[in-house]
Amino acid sequence: MSSDKVIFRAVADRGRCCGYGLCASICPEVYKLDADGLVYFEDDKVTPELEEAAREGAEACPAEALWLEEIKP
Repeated sequence: MSSDKVIFRAVADRGRCCGYGLCASICPEVYKLDADGLVYFEDDKVTPELEEAAREGAEACPAEALWLEEIKP
């Protein structure tokens, strides 16, 4: 049995982002808003400790512009 934790990265379709900011209010450690109010990442890697909040932030996006992808080793 492997003890390796699955690592995810956050992905954004900035063309769909409408700047509601729900993602950043739920998980500001992952989701940031630029001067135009659009989502961006300082680092798209989601640590295991932030995975639940990052998923909640992505699921809260009304434009469905955010999701998490597994990083394959």
